[in-house]
Amino acid sequence: MSKFDLAGEQLLSTHFQSRVDEWNVRNAWSSWNGYKLADYFFDVEYEYFCVRNTCATYDICPMQKYFIRGADAEAMLNRMVTRDVKKMRQGRVSYVLWCTDSGRLIDDGTIFRFAENEFMLTCGSPCVAWLKKSALGFRDIVIEDRSDDVAALALQGPTSCAVLKGIGLSGIELAKPYSIHNFEFRGRDLMVSRTGFSGDLGYELWIEPAGALELWDTLYEVGADFGIHPYGEEATNLVRLEAGFIMPGFEFNEALKTVHFEHDQTPLELGLDWMVDFKKPHFNGRTALWEQRQSGLQRKLIKLDIEGNKPAQESVLYRDAKGSKEIGYVTSAMWSPAVKANIALAMVETAHAEGPIWAEIYYRKELRQYSKMARCRVCDGPFWAPPRARATPAGDY
Repeated sequence: MSKFDLAGEQLLSTHFQSRVDEWNVRNAWSSWNGYKLADYFFDVEYEYFCVRNTCATYDICPMQKYFIRGADAEAMLNRMVTRDVKKMRQGRVSYVLWCTDSGRLIDDGTIFRFAENEFMLTCGSPCVAWLKKSALGFRDIVIEDRSDDVAALALQGPTSCAVLKGIGLSGIELAKPYSIHNFEFRGRDLMVSRTGFSGDLGYELWIEPAGALELWDTLYEVGADFGIHPYGEEATNLVRLEAGFIMPGFEFNEALKTVHFEHDQTPLELGLDWMVDFKKPHFNGRTALWEQRQSGLQRKLIKLDIEGNKPAQESVLYRDAKGSKEIGYVTSAMWSPAVKANIALAMVETAHAEGPIWAEIYYRKELRQYSKMARCRVCDGPFWAPPRARATPAGDY
């Protein structure tokens, strides 16, 4: 096989691709669900600071979007996910998880409730096969994969609300976290949800593909006075870690893609027990999760503040500075400019989750390799949770 045999295997373009291409001066790309995705545009740290200090956009067109409707839609989703969908009000968004019958996490995502019997499920990986399996036994239900039919753009950062007001979205400052609102934009319906993956003030914008570029251009015309800039996957990984959000491929393996036994995780192991509602009737994985809850966890995900300023990516964790017993591993790590700390998420044996914990950190300095043992402090709550992230009305900053 030559390179010419693969010439036709090109990555797909998103609805914002022409604008994203213009901004990506470093030509740094990866892929997401077959779509061309920017790793970064100019500089990862610059994009990170745009999210934290001004505002920035992230192309989420590759996200999977499933529209689910019918008299059985609520019951079907309630059996599939671990949270109680019946408690959701119309015009609201809820973060959800779904598991195998063994309680292993398949994926996480969000459910948008548009009406009594009309929902949208979004997630990072294709899930249509699992949705169809979950719909077996329900008669009045329609599942549509509209992943390619909706243009979606995240706008995150403290000046994001000011930009949206500037493009004419009157009253957007009154939107509460996890709420859904519809606006008329240049003759088209624009849906705005106060959601995001940054842990900061932010929104996600949803529009038909024909209006995507006009939306981008208007945002950037108004946003020029508010520091707007696109950000890529690498900056996304930094801001979500500060917020304490989990990421597939880092904190968990998707169960349907995991080969080795127990190399996937359960919601309880990931510290998401608050997402598992044992008060509702049967849902996928309920029995297995209840048994795990009763018997106790062998390992759990924790948050760490690590001494020094050398990020502990892929570090092994020990119970003492001598490294006499291995007790876990770091899943994600960074030096956080916002928190001014060396932070990490880590999977550890439950018996040692309260400490003491030491990380063996390998790093490079002037072409030489070094290692050090660093003391870790266990943290509660997110590393970064500014009041503006939940304040209503939202400020302009």
